Amino acid sequence: MELLEAIKGRRSIRKYDADRNVPGEVLDALLDAARWAPSWANVQPVRFIIVRDAGRRKALASCLSAGNPATKAVETAPITVVFAAALGKSGCYKGKPCDDKAWHLFDAGLAMQNFCLAAHAFGLGAVICGNMDYRKIAGQLGVPDGFQVVAMTPLGYPAQEAKAPPRREIADLKSDEIWSPRLEK
Repeated sequence: MELLEAIKGRRSIRKYDADRNVPGEVLDALLDAARWAPSWANVQPVRFIIVRDAGRRKALASCLSAGNPATKAVETAPITVVFAAALGKSGCYKGKPCDDKAWHLFDAGLAMQNFCLAAHAFGLGAVICGNMDYRKIAGQLGVPDGFQVVAMTPLGYPAQEAKAPPRREIADLKSDEIWSPRLEK
């Protein structure tokens, strides 16, 4: 699959074919794509927790915000992948933060995007879940201090084809040289 085709074709998938499991070698290929994402000074802070157990996936789903449309997806997909990131590495130089940005979140987001694009290229579906009680998830999964759960995604073969949502025009999103009030819409 061509890169731009993958970028434009990827969708947030929330319904999965319950009869199809994700082969281990395919999951490994997705994780390999995620680990190749750029990170601050190549510190590679992102870690992956693969959750297959139905009871544990249900517990993870209970940590999503009330009414989150991905709750059922986390419960029913054959796999949920939790992304965590090491703290105090991204955005730091010689152990000291360079600024007040949470660079570990940026690094995890890059890894998550690679993962989701690779999933789409393999015919799989995923949806990025971030509105959740990440501390509760960390406790459930034994994530130690020094790491933060950033996001998770259910993963499986889509049960149906998803349609592309409308996108804003480029002219509404860009400005040349300085900020344009049109960007505030």
